[in-house]
Amino acid sequence: MTDKQFKKLKYYVIAITILFVVGFLLWEHLNGGIVSHHLMHHSDYPSISNWWGLLILPFLAWLSTVRIEKRVTLQPSQPSDAPVRVKILRFVLIGFFCMLVLSLVQSLSVILGYGNVAMYLSLGLLVVGLFLPIYKAECIFGYVFGSIVFSGAIIPLIGILVIAGFSWFSHVCIKPLVFRVIKAQPQ
Repeated sequence: MTDKQFKKLKYYVIAITILFVVGFLLWEHLNGGIVSHHLMHHSDYPSISNWWGLLILPFLAWLSTVRIEKRVTLQPSQPSDAPVRVKILRFVLIGFFCMLVLSLVQSLSVILGYGNVAMYLSLGLLVVGLFLPIYKAECIFGYVFGSIVFSGAIIPLIGILVIAGFSWFSHVCIKPLVFRVIKAQPQ
């Protein structure tokens, strides 16, 4: 994929995200008004409007495409390295769609009254994040994108940023330390 194609793809992703959010907010406005969600589902806590999705999701789309572009362009541009670029893009798509599906399942389980399922999926995501890099921008974007319809953008963003922080700490601090200790063990 050339730089020109990637820039075009970046604009498409951002435009589709903006159109989705605007369409969703318009639908909400025409069906009773823009919904606000209370933190922790307690009416005593402040509510956060779904209007924030109009800022958060396009920003996450832009950030994701910039980070992916940087990851792909850091690879040497030799014809023999094309499979490496394809592999990176495949992992990006897998990460995005897995987090999208996970957030949809969590949101549906809360809507259907199975809050425990959503909680267990969040705890499972925390454990998975220790082994897989869910702190990547495309994973965060996929998670927030999948849950905007059911719970807005801010609350899922806060949740996934906490889990992504644990994942980042695990991969950047703990994993190298463990490999260094294993490497130092006498054979």
